[in-house]
This record gives sequence, C-alpha cells and structure tokens, in this order.
Amino acid sequence: MSPIVSIDRLSKTYDGGFEALKSVSLDIEEGEILALLGPNGAGKTTLISITCGISRPSEGKVTVGGHDVVTDFRAARRLVGLVPQEVNIEPFETVWNTVSFSRGLFGLPKNPAHIEAVLKELSLWDKRNARLVELSGGMKRRVLIAKALSHEPRVLFLDEPTAGVDVELRREMWETVRRLKADGVTIILTTHYIEEAEAIADRVGVIAKGEILLVEEKARLMERMGRKTLRIELATPIAAIPESLAGYGLEHEGPTTLVYSYDTRGERTGITRLLNDIAAAGLHLADLSTRQSSLEEIFVSLVREDAA
Repeated sequence: MSPIVSIDRLSKTYDGGFEALKSVSLDIEEGEILALLGPNGAGKTTLISITCGISRPSEGKVTVGGHDVVTDFRAARRLVGLVPQEVNIEPFETVWNTVSFSRGLFGLPKNPAHIEAVLKELSLWDKRNARLVELSGGMKRRVLIAKALSHEPRVLFLDEPTAGVDVELRREMWETVRRLKADGVTIILTTHYIEEAEAIADRVGVIAKGEILLVEEKARLMERMGRKTLRIELATPIAAIPESLAGYGLEHEGPTTLVYSYDTRGERTGITRLLNDIAAAGLHLADLSTRQSSLEEIFVSLVREDAA
C-alpha cells in the first residue's frame, strides 16, 4: 500500500542562504501516529509548512494521497488538517461560527451534524455559542483542532498542540488523538514533550539541523538504543569503589549506592559476574532495581551526536 504522505529529497533554502531542510525523505503510512522530535530550529515547522502547501520547497517533492502539493495543491490540501503553534483566531467570533467557517473555506457544503460531532469529541459543545475571547488557552487549542477537523481531513498535522496546556488537558488531548487514529486519521505530531511521543506515537522521527537522523518504530527504537541501569543498594556505606570492581564502570552515587549500565542488546549483561565480584569484595547487598532508558534520553543522545 502506498504511503499517504510521501516526502522525497525535500530541501528548503531561505533568502540569505539558510538551509532549513536538507534533502529530507520520509514516508508516512495511513492511520499511523508519527511523532517528529527535534530542538528549536531543527526544521519541523518548515517541513509541515511545505507539506501543507503554505511554503514552497527549493527542491524535492511532496505528495499527499498521491497529489503533488505544488502542482495539485487544492486536492492535496483538502486531505490535510493543520493545527499550528500560534493561536491566531478571531477573538469575538463564536466557537460554532469559527469551526463552520473553516469547513466552508474548503468548498464543502454545510454539515451541522459533523460540526456538532467534532465539538462534542473535543469537549467544546457546551462552549459552542461562546466567543473565543471568553475561552481559556486550553480551550482555544481545542478550537484550533476543531477547525482542522472541520473538513474531514485524512491527515492531521499537530504542531506543538499542547504547548502551554496543563497536564490534565494534555492527557485528554492525547485520548482525542488516539480516537482520531481509531477513525483512520493519520497524525503527524511535533512536540517538545517527550512523554507525549512516548505515550501515543507508533513511530518516532528525530530531526536536527534540517536533516532526519532516524525514523523508527517507538518500541523498536527504545529496544535498540535504550540502555538499562542496575541500581545496587549496599547494606553498609563505602568510601570508594573497590579496585576489584574498577572494570565495570560503576558509578558511586552515594555512600550505599552503586549504578551499573549495560546494553540490552548484548548477549551477556555481566550482571551475574558483577554480583559475584561484589560478594567477593566483601560487600553485602540490601536491594537491587533496574531502569530502562527513556525516549527523552535517547533523543538527547542522538541530537548530541549530530552536534558533535
């Protein structure tokens, strides 16, 4: 099956010579949630702007549902919903009129039943007659999503959708994203909240300095690149790590705490040998616990490697 979004060797150079994107290629499958992570200035918003037809590429090609975003703009744009970073909406208009107007911009006939369903899905139904100026920041974010869904797109771009939103509302929006995916909507999410990608994404892409560093299934990425740590609590304090344990690269985090890092991909973790050597050194264990590297730690390590 062909990807619903296909990005082929896409480049964007602005006046003055700044390269925002450098030959980016990426295929996005229908019905998946792709989280695109990257530091500020990495090229995330530029990539979205070109795919949505807001900006033109310097080189390369993007298709949405088989439609070229430059030569077949209207057909491609009709398939796409965009929730931008900026909250730029008419403050004195009502929620209902704002969302209904967005549908009309795509030349679609009025469909009050669909608008009602969207507002109810986003917990905006009780606010349908409220003016936007009366809404909280989180509610305004929901209105942006409702506008993006008004014309029933097959692809939804969420550019930092939960920026400035409290934790409870953020989790509610994650649930909304999951329900949209269940309805067959393809979702591309950019975020600074790593836990957002960890919670809802199927695949994770990392972009830095206008280049895609990797795109991989979230679970596989964490398995492939994640490391585990073994936290060893000793029954009695020690002033320093014994010389006989020097080869393990242990960290001495406190008088009674040692931390051992190991690769989850290795055939042998070395834990059994380490514990035997700890006993041979005359140390007594009080507790053991393990911890998996988070997606945030993997992301930071990738970006640091690219900057080196």
